[in-house]
Amino acid sequence: MAKWEADPEASFARRLGKSSLELGQTSGNTGCPDMWELDNGDVAVIGADLTASYEGRLPDDVRVDPGERLVIIPRATILAAKADIPDA
Repeated sequence: MAKWEADPEASFARRLGKSSLELGQTSGNTGCPDMWELDNGDVAVIGADLTASYEGRLPDDVRVDPGERLVIIPRATILAAKADIPDA
């Protein structure tokens, strides 16, 4: 099986869930947690980069490779997106 690679040419297709403004997570003047489906089916996540905070306490089978970041989003963001994410 080939290793997955992110496509830097993929475009934003649709928001998954509600905007941070709709969820009351931002005033609209600062960065916003968000989730988007890309036109190739991959998902873009905008959140807080906490890679350095978590790197010493990752589970044994979890790795953050060079070029990857561990991103945290609010629970409300993922719950709001649930209805937009297919089961299979």
